[in-house]
Parts: sequence; structure tokens; C-alpha cells
Amino acid sequence: MTVTAGPFLHVGLLYSGDVEYLDGTVPYILEGLKQDEPVAVAVPGRNLSLIEKALGDSAADVEFIDMTEAGRNPGRILPGVLLAFADNRPGPVRIIGEPIWAGRSAIEYPACAQHEALINAAFTGRELSILCPYDRTRLDDDVLADAERTHPVLSDADGDRPSPGYAPDVVVDKYNLPLPEPEVVDAFRFDLSRLAAVRQFAYERAEAGGLGPDRVEDLVLAVAELSANSVLHGSGYGVIRVWREDGHLLCEVIDEGTLSDPLAGRRPASPGQIGGRGLVLVNQVADLVRQYRRPGVTVTRIFFRV
Repeated sequence: MTVTAGPFLHVGLLYSGDVEYLDGTVPYILEGLKQDEPVAVAVPGRNLSLIEKALGDSAADVEFIDMTEAGRNPGRILPGVLLAFADNRPGPVRIIGEPIWAGRSAIEYPACAQHEALINAAFTGRELSILCPYDRTRLDDDVLADAERTHPVLSDADGDRPSPGYAPDVVVDKYNLPLPEPEVVDAFRFDLSRLAAVRQFAYERAEAGGLGPDRVEDLVLAVAELSANSVLHGSGYGVIRVWREDGHLLCEVIDEGTLSDPLAGRRPASPGQIGGRGLVLVNQVADLVRQYRRPGVTVTRIFFRV
């Protein structure tokens, strides 16, 4: 692999087995360290251990992040991992980010694919290099096809090449689909006069749904942000729905506003910025956030593991 840092590089590393994984990642890290570039490695725990062991003493100069924790909610990766690392360091940086692995659930994957697509918009013009490994022996063909669409450069044991299918906007749109309808829900309609009531509604359903005290507070906080957004920036009213499904408590806020910025909630607010922090906070506290957007409708569904 011959990837080098430039103004901005986003590379999909297609690997098979541990040897190819290390051949694709370790030289990339060592080259960055040789050039005094800060390096972060955000990959699932097993792969984290592989890289750390292979680096030997050089591992002390790398920031290691377990992606199964920091990136369990894909919407948290840009603000909480990539931008958090890059924005606090001058000059070019290198990051290995592996947000998609074989254990990802079907409900998580669309948010992962959209995350990979949105990296390109978030870092255009930045001195940054991001390498994203994909296990081609364990991931579905559809996932690998999406990797081609979201990465302008692909790399494997044969070297680097431009991706013939690069089309990140296609992936963002591809997964902007209505979410599956639940069978039974508790629903509550709110407006400006009922923001306190909607928080109480969320609190009672979260407690009854089996969340611990800290997670009840997190869910209520997320609902407060989403409902306030609906009232202040949407149609002035909305509907909240809560139910349990597959080991999660789900909460959904629906309004008639249009959220046009695909990076909303994935980009931290600038210092001194008024507003713009609500969706970032929602991504921070929820285990998963899925959104469906079309003109006149925004649906935000948040997942909390019970």
C-alpha cells in the first residue's frame, strides 16, 4: 500500500485476513509517525490489539480508540472521534477508522454507510488522511459496493487505485428511507406549550421501559433537544412515539420541518455559535440515531439498549 497524506485523502482498504490487514495499516501508521503527523487508530477491539502489538514501541506514539464503543452510534464518529482528534492538532493528521465490521446490525449499517459518505464533505480542504479498512471475506458484496461509492481511492494488496464507483451522495440518498413501522407505540403530540409535558412523557416511558436511572436522564435529554428543534426550527409542533423492540427502547420524534443539512448532528458547533448543538448531543447520548428526511417531514429515531 502506498497511500500518503495530502490535502485530504479518504481511502478504503480492502483486506483479507490478519496479514493483509497489518500490511495495509502498520506502514501507513509508521510513515505518519516518521513525518511527525499525529496518528489515531479507531478500529474494533481485536484489530486494535493486532495493530498495537505489531507496532511494538511505536504504539506509544499512537492514540488508540475502540470503535465498538466510541463508534457504536455511527452518528457519533465524526464529531466524537474524527473531528475531535483532527481539530485539536495543527497540521496534517492520519486516522485509521473502521466503522463497519461483520458484527454490525442491519439497523446500524445504513447510518454507517452514510457516515462514510459524509466524511468526504466534512473534511474537504483539510490536511487529513483517513484509511478505512473493510474485511472483504466477511462483509457482504453490497457493503463492499458501498465502500467503492464512499471512498475516492481504494487500496488492497495490489496497491492503490481510483474508485470507479465513487459517488458519496448516492449513498446518502440510498439510505434515506422510511423506517420500519412498529406494531404498538405510545404517542404524544406536542407544541411549545407542551415541551415540559413531552419530557415527562419520555421520562415515564423510559422508566417503564427498563432503562437505568442514568439512561433515563439521557433519553429525556435527547427528547428535550429533539422536541425543542421541532418547535423552534420545524413546524412548531411534532409527535413523539415510544416503544420497545429487540432489546432496545426506541423513541421517535416526527415533525413537518425540513432538515436540509446532511451533516447536522455530525459536526460540532463552532466556538461562540448560537444553537446547532442539539443533534450533536443526541448522537452523543443515544446508542443509535436513524433519520429519514424528505421535504416537509423529518423523522428522528433514537435507540437505547435496555
